[in-house]
Amino acid sequence: MLKILKYFPNLTPEQITQFEKMDRIYRDWNGKINLISRKDIDSLYEKHILHSLAIAKIIDFRQGTKILDVGTGGGFPGIPLAILFPSSQFVLIDSTGKKIKVVMAVAEELELKNVTAIHGRAEDVKEEFDFVISRAVTSFPVFVGLVEKNITRKSINALPNGIIYLKGGDFQDELKDFKRNVEVTEIANFFNEPFFETKKVVYLPVNK
Repeated sequence: MLKILKYFPNLTPEQITQFEKMDRIYRDWNGKINLISRKDIDSLYEKHILHSLAIAKIIDFRQGTKILDVGTGGGFPGIPLAILFPSSQFVLIDSTGKKIKVVMAVAEELELKNVTAIHGRAEDVKEEFDFVISRAVTSFPVFVGLVEKNITRKSINALPNGIIYLKGGDFQDELKDFKRNVEVTEIANFFNEPFFETKKVVYLPVNK
C-alpha cells in the first residue's frame, strides 16, 4: 500500500481504505479461484495495482468519462483506476465467467458504484466509450481491430479518445502499422521499481 501512496500522495481517506482492502479481498478470492499466481499475490500492489495505475500517469480521466476494460481478468487495470477516478464510469469485460464473478464481488465489497462487470467478448460489445484499456490480452493490431468500433468521436479529456494498452517487452513489430499515431511511454519514467523497467503504456488515438 505504501507503494501507492508513494506515487499518489493525494488520495482521499476513502481511496486509501479501498486500496488497503484489496490485499485481503484478493487473497481471499485467490484461495478459491487462482486469479493471480501464488508468487504474484505477494506483489499485488506493485505488479497489479500500481501497474494498472500507470495509465493515470498519462491521463487524468475527467468526470463522466466512460472506459471499457477488455480482458480484465481479476479486475486489472479497471478496479484500481475506478478507485482513483470515482466520477468516471468503468465497464469491465472478460470471457471467463468465474473471473467476472470475482470482479463483481470485489467491486461490491469496495463499494465501487462506477463499475459494471460483463461476462462476454469484446467483439460483442456494441456500446461506445471514450477509452478502451487493457493489459496486453493479445497482439496490439488484433486488439485495435476488435475495439476501435467502440471508441466514440466526441472527446472530453485532454487526450483524444482512443486505446490505452499496458504492454511489456519488445513489441515494435506490432506497432509498425501505427507508427505515426501511436505514443509509447516508459512506465519507468514514473515508477522506479525494477519490475517496470520493460513495461510501457501504449496510447493510440482513434479517429472515427
